[in-house]
Amino acid sequence: MNNNLDGLYKRVSWRLMPFLFLCFVAAYLDRVNVGFAKLQMQADLQFSDAVYGIGAGIFFIGYFIFEVPSNLLMTRAGARIWIARIMISWGLISSALMFTSSAATFYVLRFLLGVAEAGFFPGIILYLTYWYPAARRARMVAVFMSGVAVAGVVGGPLSGWIMKAFAGVNGWNGWQWLFLLEGLPSVLIGVWTLFYLDDGIRAASWLSEQDKLALEREIAADRTRQQHLPLARLFRSAKVWLLALVYFLCVMGLYGVSFWLPQLIKNSGVKDVFDIGLLSAVPYLVAAVTMVLAARHSDRTGERRWHTAGAALAGALGLVAATIYSDHTALALAALSVATAGILSTFPIFWSLPTALLGGTAAAAGIAMINSIGNLAGFVAPYLVGAVRDATGSTASGIYLIAASLLAGALLVVTAVRRLPGT
Repeated sequence: MNNNLDGLYKRVSWRLMPFLFLCFVAAYLDRVNVGFAKLQMQADLQFSDAVYGIGAGIFFIGYFIFEVPSNLLMTRAGARIWIARIMISWGLISSALMFTSSAATFYVLRFLLGVAEAGFFPGIILYLTYWYPAARRARMVAVFMSGVAVAGVVGGPLSGWIMKAFAGVNGWNGWQWLFLLEGLPSVLIGVWTLFYLDDGIRAASWLSEQDKLALEREIAADRTRQQHLPLARLFRSAKVWLLALVYFLCVMGLYGVSFWLPQLIKNSGVKDVFDIGLLSAVPYLVAAVTMVLAARHSDRTGERRWHTAGAALAGALGLVAATIYSDHTALALAALSVATAGILSTFPIFWSLPTALLGGTAAAAGIAMINSIGNLAGFVAPYLVGAVRDATGSTASGIYLIAASLLAGALLVVTAVRRLPGT
């Protein structure tokens, strides 16, 4: 029976995961391509590092405000329609960033991009709970989140090539072409979502009735171990707030790297934007492999806490080493690879904690709440590094602060996250 069930889940995974992975590659590329656009846009528009940091981070203010409502609306509208809506709207707004002409328009469009994308990531995490029990979920989240790494592998060289090859075409700058050409695929994938994605097990026409019943039994057994908290109690739950804090500290590391990686490589002595794009793919390629292996090991052993903390610690040490060797391209790139692999490996394992704890409406709101609070670090991290760089002329102090937040997250997971299921 277990072999039959493993085979069934393999079929489900081949149906769902490549598509969800593709969605996340498009989403993450549109979220962080501003890091590459900065290499040209900042000089063209005379933006300071602080202005860039605010613009990069204000995305997460809109994201924070609309995250919980978006996830609750998905439970009513259905995953297929709601995820399609998110992708189409964010693709259009991401493309519209090509019309940025001032700090004000930059801020407004980045804020609206956050509003449009709010609910996508927690919506997919919630969607995976419709299909997979907790014991199988970390590796699926890892496959989905490896889209971050692949967006880095593909996005770096692609972004560098677009900005170099299209500069001046039709009178537009390279960074304007970057926003246009990387935004439109999200719109097309959003339309595809309407025809491809199913709202859940019961709606899947490609499954037999026997298959549906087998999957539903697995999900039903899993939900008996979850807490179905009323929304009022959810927002007063110390466990949920603790998980949100841990996530915030880890996300500081993610966006410290995502928004500043091209600049850190440039600081090591690489000047050509295409070369920067190629080299920026290396840390993400290492991370793509590492995060899947770490999640598989965590699923196999059933241990979550030390896996999460160890990955965060590796990320912190990698950032420190990258800063120390910032003037040596090969050593800086090796350290950034360790940092990126460690940081990205924390997330699929981390998300096994709240999804094992929460069920029902509490899962939709709780996942969104943890994600929205945590992603406020996406505002804090780039602004912090940018402000410190403006004040000191160096990114070093800002990167050290990002590393310290990862260390704090690792310590908090080890010392405080003790009594949650699956830790």
